[in-house]
Amino acid sequence: MKQRQTGSLSFAISSSREPPLSRAGFITLSVIMAIFTGPAIVLNATVIIVSLMHKQLRQPLNYALVNMAVADLGTAMTGGVLSVINNAQGYFSLGRTGCVMEGFAVSLFGITSLCTVALIAVERMFVVCKPLGPVSFDLKHAAGGVALSWLWSLIWNLPPLFGWGRYELEGVGTSCAPDWHNRDPKNVSYILSYFALCFAVPFLIILASYAKLLVSFCLRHKMMACIEGGAAAKAEMTVARMVVLMVLTFLISWMPYASLALLVVYNPDVEIHPLVGTVPVYLAKSSTVYNPIIYIYLNKQFRRYAVPFLLCGRQTWVEEEVSETQTTIEPATNKVSPS
Repeated sequence: MKQRQTGSLSFAISSSREPPLSRAGFITLSVIMAIFTGPAIVLNATVIIVSLMHKQLRQPLNYALVNMAVADLGTAMTGGVLSVINNAQGYFSLGRTGCVMEGFAVSLFGITSLCTVALIAVERMFVVCKPLGPVSFDLKHAAGGVALSWLWSLIWNLPPLFGWGRYELEGVGTSCAPDWHNRDPKNVSYILSYFALCFAVPFLIILASYAKLLVSFCLRHKMMACIEGGAAAKAEMTVARMVVLMVLTFLISWMPYASLALLVVYNPDVEIHPLVGTVPVYLAKSSTVYNPIIYIYLNKQFRRYAVPFLLCGRQTWVEEEVSETQTTIEPATNKVSPS
């Protein structure tokens, strides 16, 4: 009860302080967030809808892609839309209970999406590199991975609702997240555990999986360049470039947020301007736009159905071209081929 009263008091004090930004500054943040949130809702909703409409897309290897779209849509609908509204108003308007609910929802969807990125990396590594020999990736494996991503996120985002850690205003005070600033030993222990198991572990999994993929692609590239005249090798290297792009966007989206949180935990006295603290938050939320573009719309199988759906059935390009350079992993044959 004491912690709940303390949380309410700190929220009231934070809400009554002088605004950290001018009215124009809040409107600018609202517009920026709207630019990310609108496309994120449209793109991720499109992925979900076309997956329900077309049986061809409901392959085990695509389950993680659709799961990520669901999680990113949830992040955009909760964190994105509310950030647009609250920034337009210049303050967080939902009160202490609303702050806790928003912080929990955004964290749940965000960490689920992050875990799904790691899941996709592991799936691709097992399918392409076959470290355990030929493995048939079926519905059971796909469903298990999806369930694990939600369960892991739920396990680590529920504790603040029961006293281990808490959700609090962050940045310029228009959104809520786990409280990185509180020096209470219980809160610090939660934040350190949260950082290690919800950021560091997925990052290491992604790094290790894609590193193995890159090594495998480089070896195949040399072999195919000699045997097949370079055509298949070119397809392999396109996948390798996509892998590098995936890792870079992950780093851009999540590392600033995780690094800032860790800095605040280890040095609570550090002075960080609220606007500087808000930038990593927005970068993390921007991943809801990058993810469907990189993981799905660069996948020909999804693109074939998603783009015409967005264009109301119109097809503005020749679908099959000899010079096509994109690649995808075929679920049926578990091999990499030109898309």
